[in-house]
Amino acid sequence: MTTAALPGLLAVSGLQGCGNSDHQSTGESATDSTGSAAGRSESSGRKLGIALVGLGKYSEGQLAPALEETNLCKLAGIVTGSPEKAEKWKKKYDIPAKNAYNYQTFDQIADNPDIDIIYVVLPNSLHAEYVIRAAKAGKHVICEKPLATSAADAQKMIDACKKAGVKFSVGYRLHFEPYNREIMRLGQQKVYGPVKKIYAQNGQKEGYDTPWRLDKKLAGGGPLPDVGVYCIQGAIYTKGEVPIAVSAKYHPKTDLKKFKEVEEGMDFQLHFADGAIAECRTSYNDEYNLLRGETDQGWFELSPAYAYEGQKGQTKEGKLDFEKVNQQARQMDAFADCVLNNKETTVPGEMGLRDVQLLEAIYRAADTGQKVSTKDVIQNAFDPVAAKATAS
Repeated sequence: MTTAALPGLLAVSGLQGCGNSDHQSTGESATDSTGSAAGRSESSGRKLGIALVGLGKYSEGQLAPALEETNLCKLAGIVTGSPEKAEKWKKKYDIPAKNAYNYQTFDQIADNPDIDIIYVVLPNSLHAEYVIRAAKAGKHVICEKPLATSAADAQKMIDACKKAGVKFSVGYRLHFEPYNREIMRLGQQKVYGPVKKIYAQNGQKEGYDTPWRLDKKLAGGGPLPDVGVYCIQGAIYTKGEVPIAVSAKYHPKTDLKKFKEVEEGMDFQLHFADGAIAECRTSYNDEYNLLRGETDQGWFELSPAYAYEGQKGQTKEGKLDFEKVNQQARQMDAFADCVLNNKETTVPGEMGLRDVQLLEAIYRAADTGQKVSTKDVIQNAFDPVAAKATAS
C-alpha cells in the first residue's frame, strides 16, 4: 500500500480524535432502555462494516476492541498514513489488503461494498474534510467530538451528509451509558423537582504524547473543545434545555511553553431560562470528573461521570447501581441499527453543531469578559430516548 501522511501532519504523532480520557426517532424498536442493540436486522444477516479513519490511541484502545463486542457492526477497514500501522492492524484484525487505505486513496472507499460506515477519528480540524469526503463516497458517517473547529464547518458536514442521503452521527458515547442515562432521566423528568444548579467538571493532565492537542490550528482550542464539551453535554442533558447565555473566565497559565497556543483551563457558566445555572470547569492541568444536579428536593451525581468505564453515582436516596457496559460498542451498535432499520440517530450532527456553537460562544465570553447570548444556537437537538430511561 502506498504510504502518505496527512497534509500538515508530518511532525504529529498519535492521530486520534477523542479526549479522556435535530432529527430523532422516539422509537426504541431495536434498542433497549439502556441503548443496547437487541439483534440484527430481520432483512439482513450480515454485520455492517465500519472503517476507522485515523488509528491513534482512541481507535486502538477503545473503538477497535469495542468492535469485537458489537452485534450489528464490525471492523472492516482502516485508513492510515502509516504503513507500519496498516500492516499491524491488517494482521491483528484480519483486514484484507483491499480494505486498507491511506489518505490519498481514501476516496476509493466509495467502490468498496464491505464498508458501510466510516468513523472519523482524526484531529479536530480534519473532521470536516473527511466527513464530507465520506459522505461523497456514499457512506454513513460517525465523527468524533467536537464535531468541527467551527460552526460553519459543522454545518457544511451536515449539509454534505444530507445531500448524499447518508446518516450522520457524533461519537457521543455517554448517551448509551446507563449511569449518564439515569442522570438524564432524573433531571429531565424532574424526579426531585426542577434542576436549579448543575456542577459539571472534567479535567485531565495533558502531556506531549498527542502534541496536536496543544496546536490551536489542529485542535481548535485546548481542554474546552476536548474534555470541556462533556461538561456542556452533561449540563444540557441534565437540564433538558439549551442555555440562553454563557459566561466564562480562563485559568491563569502556569506553563507558558505547553499552553502557548491553547488555554490551560477555564471556568464557565451556562445560564438557563428559569434562572438555573451550570457551573462548569475544564482543564489540561488538573484532574476532576463530576456531574451533579441539585434541586429544592434533592440531588444526584456521578463521579467519575465521563470516563470510558467505572462510572459511580448516587442520589439523596443512595447509590446508583447499573450494568457496566462497553460504551463505544453500544454507541456503534445503535448507529448500525439506525442504518439497518432506517431510523434517525439520537446523537445527530445537529447535536454536534449545537455544541460547537456553544463552544464558540464560551470562547467569546472568556475573550471579552462579558455574558454572551446563545439565542442563535440550535434549539432542537436533543436525545428524546435517553430521558425516558428507567431506573433499575
